[in-house]
Amino acid sequence: MPKEPRTPRVCAYVYPGWHPIPERDVSFHPGFTEWELVQGCRPRFEGHSQPRLPLWGTYDDRDPTEVERRVRLALDHGVDAFVHGFFWCRGKRVFEDALDLGFLASPSGSRAPFALMWANRMPRRVLPVRRKDLPVIDETRRVPSDVEDFGALIAHLAEHYFSRSNYMLHEGRAYFSIFDSTFFLREMGLDNAQEAISKARAWLSGNGYPDLHLAAIDPSEEVIGHVREVGFDSVTHYVLLPEWKGPSLQDYGECTARRAEQWPAFGERSGLPYMPSVAPGWDASPRAADFGQEIPGKYPWSPVVTGENPELFQHALEQALAFEQQADSGLVFVASLNEWAEGHYLEPDERFGMGWMEAVRNARESR
Repeated sequence: MPKEPRTPRVCAYVYPGWHPIPERDVSFHPGFTEWELVQGCRPRFEGHSQPRLPLWGTYDDRDPTEVERRVRLALDHGVDAFVHGFFWCRGKRVFEDALDLGFLASPSGSRAPFALMWANRMPRRVLPVRRKDLPVIDETRRVPSDVEDFGALIAHLAEHYFSRSNYMLHEGRAYFSIFDSTFFLREMGLDNAQEAISKARAWLSGNGYPDLHLAAIDPSEEVIGHVREVGFDSVTHYVLLPEWKGPSLQDYGECTARRAEQWPAFGERSGLPYMPSVAPGWDASPRAADFGQEIPGKYPWSPVVTGENPELFQHALEQALAFEQQADSGLVFVASLNEWAEGHYLEPDERFGMGWMEAVRNARESR
């Protein structure tokens, strides 16, 4: 008899940047966090839903009591696991306290399945962005790596996180994703990337740790045909919603429908399972200086997704769950639990209350 398809697990990305760090104390002022940007954002066009504020107020994500309240809510509404952004640059970490002191020290976080996404870009040191003439991605923020450094990263993860009983395994392997997989492959080179991944797997095996399930996030056309050969196991996205070079204002329903049509092609072009990611919205205006009527046509000013609501998000998540159940790959991602400065979050807000969380629960119950 054919086996029954698995019920996909819903995994929410977690942005760990809601506490001060020394690097930003120097760049901005002591105690700076992006809550200042979120609270200070104002509407920039008619009907612009800003500021978008948390219903339960701002919080410090190093505080296990605050984290517990939000993680418990997510678990109760159908989120199965949490994928934390992990900032690492050749041994240097930032924002680690959100995971180590907040999530893992909370009662639910100490037990709930979690995984890590290597955020191989360092945080911005100029916010809001005021120079529209600069590249979208400052090259100094990109994180270079090599065979030795990648091995050191995996060893650190294994010793501190893969070894935990609640680290998320997918098909018996420790799930780990790379945020900018294109830069990782382009900067390291295909041969070196393949060597780095192979040696990391050998080290894990030789030291009694589970093997990796390594996911490539948003591989470009340049590299998507190579991700399988270098050792990745699946392809996914962080936020896949607007057309990044499209109009400055884009409708949420149209965006989600268009992106859902594209999901099969990512698997076909990569030769790997594709695990979809859906988002409740997108608006990075808090990270952008206000130029009035002149809207620069690039991040963080543009695009802005409009017309989002919990009902449309529920439909998008239902589509992702149906796609994944048919593919039987096992995981669906939501971006994100708490990326308030980019307008995608499940946590309760002043516009819709518990609506985003209820949409997750309703989508799960509809399957």
